[in-house]
Amino acid sequence: MAQENAAFSPGSEEPPRRRGRQRYVEKDGRCNVQQGNVRETYRYLTDLFTTLVDLQWRLSLLFFVLAYALTWLFFGAIWWLIAYGRGDLEHLEDTAWTPCVNNLNGFVAAFLFSIETETTIGYGHRVITDQCPEGIVLLLLQAILGSMVNAFMVGCMFVKISQPNKRAATLVFSSHAVVSLRDGRLCLMFRVGDLRSSHIVEASIRAKLIRSRQTLEGEFIPLHQTDLSVGFDTGDDRLFLVSPLVISHEIDAASPFWEASRRALERDDFEIVVILEGMVEATGMTCQARSSYLVDEVLWGHRFTSVLTLEDGFYEVDYASFHETFEVPTPSCSARELAEAAARLDAHLYWSIPSRLDEKVEEEGAGEGAGAGDGADKEQNGCLPPPESESKVTGKQAVEVNPEQGPWRGT
Repeated sequence: MAQENAAFSPGSEEPPRRRGRQRYVEKDGRCNVQQGNVRETYRYLTDLFTTLVDLQWRLSLLFFVLAYALTWLFFGAIWWLIAYGRGDLEHLEDTAWTPCVNNLNGFVAAFLFSIETETTIGYGHRVITDQCPEGIVLLLLQAILGSMVNAFMVGCMFVKISQPNKRAATLVFSSHAVVSLRDGRLCLMFRVGDLRSSHIVEASIRAKLIRSRQTLEGEFIPLHQTDLSVGFDTGDDRLFLVSPLVISHEIDAASPFWEASRRALERDDFEIVVILEGMVEATGMTCQARSSYLVDEVLWGHRFTSVLTLEDGFYEVDYASFHETFEVPTPSCSARELAEAAARLDAHLYWSIPSRLDEKVEEEGAGEGAGAGDGADKEQNGCLPPPESESKVTGKQAVEVNPEQGPWRGT
């Protein structure tokens, strides 16, 4: 019992914390992994649309401008070659000559006509004539290819602008995770919240433990991923994220923290990655928000401050206290040791109840024995009826009284 009480004492000295490890996932959700020595770069071109969407904004804008500018220059050069090949540039002052394109007197004019054709502006000053079949074919090709380029580039920009990862910026995680008791069991907890009034539909939460391990055969597995149960079996991982929620991982026999005490946890080297997924209510697109907690960001013996208050006709969330915690009495032992101590206490209570009952029965038996002695005295005084058999000795003769057969004498 002294050891169990010492486990609850908050005054134990804390061991020095280890130097912080390199994050696998940053606090803002960015994965701290870079792809190196990728030789099969042609695979990026097989999915050109996704490649353009994943580019940085400055590169996306550069490709957007180049796609239109190069297309206009390419077709402008072809229009100039047609005019040059037909001799239209040599008959600019000849009113009897029918050119391929009216008022096309050089490369600049051909470039402007290419822009008017592809963007369907049509100012009316430069126009194609019916005496140029090659120009008609080129006009059809540029209209078709221009529509394809327009659809492709505008689609890339629209998807890039409406990417749901911007929606994830308003999904917040607590800066620390905590370990404390819930219903008599140690739990690892963190808090999530949504800053917007438009909610995340079908929200779900997952947690991963990132920790290197070595197998029994000696194989070293860096950054091994282990699932942390946050209510998948009970459905608690499906969230109705209207107000901030505290997500709890119960440290049971299936948890990787089952045998980790406070000191062991602080000496360990791991990272907990939490992933929140759901659909954006306004657009219907899937959104994912991520964050992580290192060993130094897991507070043992703390609990989150409440942020929800009841006002006049509504509930109010105070996000100023979203990251705040406070200390609570929490055992420093591991969850396994806590469960064993609880089991010993239950066993002690189980066996102490029959022993107390036995003591009560013995006390009642002793009382009955004392009452029987008093009865014997009263029987001698004739206050109680005689027992089944009784012997009385008077002088040398014994008289036995039998209630069934009556008294008889013997010598």
